[in-house]
Amino acid sequence: MIKVLVAALVGTIVGIVVMVVVIAISGTDTSGATSVGIGPLPLSTYSSTPSSSTPSTTTSSGGSSTGGSSSGSTGDATAGKAVWDSSGCGSCHTLAAAGSTGAVGPNLDTALAGDAGSTPLPAFVLESIVNPEKVIAKGFNGGIMPADFGTKLSTTDLNNLVALILQGK
Repeated sequence: MIKVLVAALVGTIVGIVVMVVVIAISGTDTSGATSVGIGPLPLSTYSSTPSSSTPSTTTSSGGSSTGGSSSGSTGDATAGKAVWDSSGCGSCHTLAAAGSTGAVGPNLDTALAGDAGSTPLPAFVLESIVNPEKVIAKGFNGGIMPADFGTKLSTTDLNNLVALILQGK
């Protein structure tokens, strides 16, 4: 039994040493590495502490002077594109304004108004991002969209994302 444990430990150590040597010889590093599908996260907008579990769309710190259409939201659609890209939204959703054609989740160019009911569209979109299980679009299953965007994204980022999604509506 001890021989097996020693052999496993030696094998692990040898494997790590070989891996380090190969990395050193090839000259690779992790400076440009990103998570597949989500791209680099802009550090200037990421909040590692929860900003709010249900952010308000009335916060006006979105900096709307930098361009983009807000369509009733206080966010900046241009800045929302960076949030869209860094959060990986396009891997699941189609949104022409973001140049995305994902098909895992609802097409946000066509699906929003019908699902919102009597809720104002900006409030519905925000709620759908921070509490995606509240309303599940017809033809889609729950439990797929991450439920932590309300704590991972700042209020400004959420407002910018809503402005992007609502651009042209």
